[in-house]
Amino acid sequence: MHISKVDLNLFIVFEAIYAEGSITRASLKMNLTQPAISHALNRLRVLFEDPLFERQGHVMVPTPLSRSIIDGVRQSLRGFEVTLNGAGHFDAATSERTFSLALRDVLEASVLPPLMARVAQDAPTVGLNTLQVGRRELESELAAGTLDAAIDILLPLSNDIRRTLLATDSTVVLVRRDHPLVRGALDLDGYLTLEHIQTSSRRRGPGLEDFELSRMGLQRRVRLRCQHYFAACRAVSQTDLALTMPERLARVVNQQFGNQILPFPLPMPSLDIYLYWHANIDHDPAGVWLREQIKQAMLAAD
Repeated sequence: MHISKVDLNLFIVFEAIYAEGSITRASLKMNLTQPAISHALNRLRVLFEDPLFERQGHVMVPTPLSRSIIDGVRQSLRGFEVTLNGAGHFDAATSERTFSLALRDVLEASVLPPLMARVAQDAPTVGLNTLQVGRRELESELAAGTLDAAIDILLPLSNDIRRTLLATDSTVVLVRRDHPLVRGALDLDGYLTLEHIQTSSRRRGPGLEDFELSRMGLQRRVRLRCQHYFAACRAVSQTDLALTMPERLARVVNQQFGNQILPFPLPMPSLDIYLYWHANIDHDPAGVWLREQIKQAMLAAD
C-alpha cells in the first residue's frame, strides 16, 4: 500500500498504546478520547490484518507483529520529529522537552549534579529522565528514539551509532582512615593481604581488577559482594575491608566517609567513558544542545 493512502497519525496512536500498555493511558498521553484511540486501533487492525494488541487483564499486550514493527515505527516517527525540529531551532530557555539518557548507576553520582546544574540555569523547564538500559538493547533504543543519548564504556555498536570520548577514569582502592595495615600507601603485597569488597549488579563473576591479578597468577579474597558503591564505601568506613572502584565515583561517594583513596597497585587499563547517540540526530538542534551540556558537565566534574 502506498504511504499516501495511510493516515500517519495512526502510527502515533500505535506507539502510544505500545508504550503505555493501555488505551486509557494512551488517550491521556495524546489528549484524545478513549473511543478515538479505539477507533484508530481498529483502523490499524484492518490495515495490518492483525489484532496488534490483545487484552490480558488490564494490559494491552502487543502481538508478535507489533513487536516486529515497533522499532521501525519509532525510528520513522523520530525522523519526522527531527525533520520538523531541524526546520527551526531549539530554544533551551523556553523548551519543555524531557530528554531520556541511558546512564548506569555508577555514573549517575558524578554526571547528574553538574549536568542538572547547567540545565537548571540555561533551560529551567527542560526535564531529564535517566534510565538503566541493557547494553544489548542500547542500539535499538537509540535508533527508535526512546533514548536521546547514552553514557557508557566503549561498546561494540554499529556505524549508525555515533560516539565521542567524554572522560578517562582510573582505578583506586579505598580503606578506612585509621586502617591498622594501611598508612597512606599500598603495594601489591599489602593489597593481597587485605580482604575485599566487590561491587557488581551481577550475581557472580570477577571484576576488572581480578582479571589483572589473574594475569600474574594472583587472586584476592572477596569477603563481601554487594550491589552499590555507596553501601560499599560505608562498609569500608566501619571495617578493615578494602574496596576497588573508579576514581571519579570514589571522589563523590566517599565525601561523607573520609576513607583513604589510594592508587591501585598494578597498572590498569584506563576506564574510557563515551557519549553515544544515533546518526539520525546528528544535526537535530535539541540533540546537539543536549550533547554539549553533557560534555560541559563532564568537564566541570573533573
